Formats: sequence, structure tokens, C-alpha cells
Amino acid sequence: MSPQFNWLCLFNFSSLTPGFFILNGIPGLEATYIWISLPFYFMHIIVVVGNCGLICLISHEEALHRPMYYFLALLSFTDATWCTTTVPNILCIFWLSLKEIDFNACLSQMFSVDTMTGMESGVLILMALDRYVAICYPLCYATILTNPVITKAGLATFLRSVMLIIPFTFLTKCLPYCWGNFIPHIYCDHMSVAKVSCGNFKVNSIYGLMVALLIGVFDICCISVSYTMIFQAVMSLSSADARHKAFSTGHNIPNHIHIIVANFYLLLPPTMNPVVYGVKTKHIRESMIKFLLGDKVNFTCDK
Repeated sequence: MSPQFNWLCLFNFSSLTPGFFILNGIPGLEATYIWISLPFYFMHIIVVVGNCGLICLISHEEALHRPMYYFLALLSFTDATWCTTTVPNILCIFWLSLKEIDFNACLSQMFSVDTMTGMESGVLILMALDRYVAICYPLCYATILTNPVITKAGLATFLRSVMLIIPFTFLTKCLPYCWGNFIPHIYCDHMSVAKVSCGNFKVNSIYGLMVALLIGVFDICCISVSYTMIFQAVMSLSSADARHKAFSTGHNIPNHIHIIVANFYLLLPPTMNPVVYGVKTKHIRESMIKFLLGDKVNFTCDK
């Protein structure tokens, strides 16, 4: 098949585009769907309530109107969107056996999941850079991380993710689906959808690897470098108390096993982030108590 197939198939094979896909769920574990659904349900509640609560708290409390908390609010928004895009659909499969999903809805879900994954990684870079500036250049912190800079950084992170993921959608939409519409997964994952096609999805695989390198490897390297420099700066401090305060500023497998692990990988980061970055952050913890109890409790700035 010609390498140009993916770009021409919209015109040549438009009749082979299915109206809907059928998500297979988790084969072999249908009898335990109710039990499997419980962690998904409760984790989804934690994700939505925890992350939306953090966003509301940060927007409400003026003391939290700082770069670190703006980035945390962006991370919370990413997590809540990421999880809400997939979990309701998954629960419909578990509880109601509603396995059909519209073709365009499937592509939208795939796009949203991949975009939010890239966003998550990008926001973690911004949070690492925020801590680097706060620890290594404390006197210049307010002049470096101004509101316009924060806005541009957040927008750039979003656009980077969108621009890299958009081709996935078009490449997948172009493929002919003459072998049916049965997806062996619980949500619309890019390669799971592409493999249903009878066309040549080699371009999808190559581009997917490129995006994984551009987003995953690049972001991990940036985060690692940032925290290495932070660690070096902290260890150079003479006071043990100063080091403690600085460290405290930032907080062949069976198919059904593969599907379960993939979905818990989808859910665990959004579930844990409100705890790791929210409850364990002193200013957020104090602001939450103040928000719940009113002005009955006062906190000093440096305890």
C-alpha cells in the first residue's frame, strides 16, 4: 500500500468509515464488572471533587494567587478533564453494557486523553521551573514569574500538546475500517483504534513514537535537570533548617491485565495529585481550613 494512503484515504475510502465503534471492555472478566467498577467510581469522585475543590480554593483565596498555585490549578484542571473524558464511558460499559461509541465521539475521546496526557507532563515542567526559580533566584522570583509570563507559559504548554496530538486524529480518521468496528479496549486509545483498520497504520505508529519522544523523554529530561539543579542549590545551603524549608517547597502480559493497568495508570495520577500537591502543601492546607471555618483561625506566614 502506498505511503501516501493515509492522506488520500478520506477521499478514496470515506464509505469505509464506521458510524460507531464497539468497545470490548475487559474480556474474560465480565462477571466481575461490578467489583472492578467500584475503584473506578470512587477514584473518579475523588478526582473530580479533589481537583475542582483545589481550583475553587485557589481562585477564592487571595493568599494563593501565586505562580506555584496557578500551575497547580492548571494541573488540577488537566486531571479533572482527563479523567472525566473516559471514566463515565467506562462505567457505562461496566454497569449498563453500553459498549457502542460514535465514531466522532471516539476520536474526540482519543484526542482529549492524549492532549491531557501531554498537558500533564508540560505542567509538571512548569511546576519544576517554578521551584527552580523560587529556590535558586528568590530575589528575582516576582519579576521573572509575572502573570503575563505565567499565562504565556500555560498557553504554550496547551498549544504544544494540541498541535502534536491533532495529527493523530486526522491520521486515524483517514484509515479505512473494512475489518469491522470492534475495539479490544475499554476506551478509545489511539493505537487500539488504528489496529482495527485494514489500512497501513505504519505512519500512526511512527508518529506516535515521535510524540512519545518529544513529550515524554523531553519533559522527563527537563524535570530531571530542574530538580537536579534545585538539589544542588539546596545542598549548598549551610543551615539544615534552610535545607528543610527549601525541600518543603515542592511536593507478554494477558490482555485484561494490560487494560486494567492502562486504566489505573490513567486514574492514579489525577487521584493522587490533590493529595500530594494540595493537602501536603502548607499554604493550601491552611487556606482550606480558613475557608471552611471562616476567620476563626489565623495562621502566621512562617511557622
